[in-house]
Amino acid sequence: MKLVYSGEPFPDEITKSMFLAGPTPRNDSAQSWRIPDALEILERLNYDGHAFIPEHRPGAGTCGDFDTHTYREWETAGLHRADKIVFWVPRELKTMPAFTTNVEWGAWRRSGKAVFGAPSGAPKTLYLKLEAEEFGVPQFTSLEETLAHAVTSLGNGARRTGGECFVPLHIWNTESFQQWYKNLVRTGNRLVEARVEWVVTSKKKNVSIPAWALRTKIFIAAENRTKEDVVISRRDISAVMLWKKRPNLLDSEIVLVKEFRNPARTADGFVHELPGGSTPKDGVNPLSVAVEEVLEETGVYFEPSRFTLLGSRQLAGTFSSHHAHLFSIHLTDCEYELYKSRVGHVCGNYEEGTERTVIEMKTLREIVNEKCADYATLGMILDVISE
Repeated sequence: MKLVYSGEPFPDEITKSMFLAGPTPRNDSAQSWRIPDALEILERLNYDGHAFIPEHRPGAGTCGDFDTHTYREWETAGLHRADKIVFWVPRELKTMPAFTTNVEWGAWRRSGKAVFGAPSGAPKTLYLKLEAEEFGVPQFTSLEETLAHAVTSLGNGARRTGGECFVPLHIWNTESFQQWYKNLVRTGNRLVEARVEWVVTSKKKNVSIPAWALRTKIFIAAENRTKEDVVISRRDISAVMLWKKRPNLLDSEIVLVKEFRNPARTADGFVHELPGGSTPKDGVNPLSVAVEEVLEETGVYFEPSRFTLLGSRQLAGTFSSHHAHLFSIHLTDCEYELYKSRVGHVCGNYEEGTERTVIEMKTLREIVNEKCADYATLGMILDVISE
């Protein structure tokens, strides 16, 4: 285990890390819960990562030396860098009131990397516990259980160096981040710094982060300069064009699905797009996603061998790094008649309130003229037709 105390430099190589958040003694009469208790527990748990400790290194200062302005910057940096934030709140209103802890808990309870613990008799912690429950934060009543959960959830970690150390494990491990980052490295560029702006988390177990945003500083090798900007990403999607080709390509008929999406800014308030979507699980190949999405959104199953892969591209390169994997299926006469008879049919998991799609069939001419399909959808359609 490697210990980093208040004011000390953060490592430029890490595998896993945790920040020990919670009340800190403000006078020498109060006993720290971190030193030695938490550190001894971590030793027994064979924790071999970094521990960020917002206290003086033993012998390097006293509680009276603590200065809020000096250490706030260090603590903020440590909270951002940490793979896990362990909140242990043994609140004592006179000696360790945990006022700063309340602020930090409010800032990080939805980060996807918090673990909460408090003794059952600790005062003024009910509100914190209720929020832990609301946001799916694991919570415990003993320090050992709290730390054990953090250690277990970190697993083997992942080696990161340089600017990679700014990326917490729960984002580092996502397919969406790795796909973006591998491309960054492949092009000769380098991540200098990063800070998480937000994450979309899920209460479901074994589900990776659906979407995230990082404020990044990147060295651009080809231009010999550094640029700061926000990178937003989500899981890749698979999209499928089901169509009947006609001699005049503008008369070719294409299956679309109409669906209400909250960001829609169209004439009718609905999104009109190719059947498609993503999966909440990592490691699922795009073809499997395509097969499942066509069945879910149109109610028709096609053998995987029917799908032709056109390629993979970003949908909005200045906004999000995620890709669409584009497939196509040439409909037989029988399949064409089936879809024609199903126009207006409702599909999806609408009974569960998650998805409600309506089957449409339009000619390319109609899609262009009606202007309901977005440019990303139109571009995918033209990509298929141009083949």
